[in-house]
Amino acid sequence: MAAEVLTEVVPDALDGERVDRVVSLLTGRSRSEVTELVRVGGVELDGVVVPAGKLRVAAGQVLLVRPGDAPGTALPEADAGVAVSVVYEDADILVVDKPAGMVVHPGAGREGGTLVSGLLARYPEVAAVGDPTRPGIVHRLDRDTSGLLVVARTSVAYEQLVADLAARTVTRRYVALVWGVPDPRHGIVDAPIGRSPRQPMRQAVVADGRPARTRYAVRAVYAEPAEMALLGLELETGRTHQIRVHLQAIGHPVVGDRDYGGERGRIRTPRMFLHAEHLGFVHPTTGAALSFDAPLPPDLASVLAHLTPA
Repeated sequence: MAAEVLTEVVPDALDGERVDRVVSLLTGRSRSEVTELVRVGGVELDGVVVPAGKLRVAAGQVLLVRPGDAPGTALPEADAGVAVSVVYEDADILVVDKPAGMVVHPGAGREGGTLVSGLLARYPEVAAVGDPTRPGIVHRLDRDTSGLLVVARTSVAYEQLVADLAARTVTRRYVALVWGVPDPRHGIVDAPIGRSPRQPMRQAVVADGRPARTRYAVRAVYAEPAEMALLGLELETGRTHQIRVHLQAIGHPVVGDRDYGGERGRIRTPRMFLHAEHLGFVHPTTGAALSFDAPLPPDLASVLAHLTPA
């Protein structure tokens, strides 16, 4: 299954930007990949093939990107030096526990040292599964988010898992430490998410965004060195930076999240306090119910150990 064609109206915030930068922002591809896309005619503006990446776009223009038209966007070579923690494997799928700091797949200037590079070194057959630029990857985690991911080893498994995610039958539960205590202490954030009109490289709650729903429940409350709460969160949808955006929107950003208002200096944390702790789904070929849990990593557990409960 090749990457889908992207069609998007250029937002006001990107008016006057170079088309190669706009395509990179909207697709997550590196500038070198976008240059190749343009070279082979894979980018159009208002139905006209873009001749050069330096062309400036105008708000309201229709941008079309055909990822499949770029034969030069092959992945970097497999990297046997990338450590991948596999918690489950069979002939169809893998479940991995991604460490914080690891990028899931190449793009946006990061070509090597990714989770995909490490997977390809151990499971070369994954190269033929799904999107050729992010083979086997069914869903993603941000670089600084640790935790569980399912990876497809066959095309059949990939198609079924993608369908299950779209049907919202895959359970993804996270744990986060946030500033303040949400009121009520459990609920649903139901707010559309799209590209921020003020900061195009970030997401935000916007009226014309894509539907997004996040369930949350307070697990613990801390009083010192500041009022904070430990939350359990469950995704009903899977938008980019969804948990981070929704928690910022309700006034309780993730502790340590410098992009979404969570870096406040009153507590030392090695990274953003967000961890994908649970993954549950139906096996794509056997139909068996599978469930996996990943304990809080030592770096985040150490943060909690230095907090004073309320």
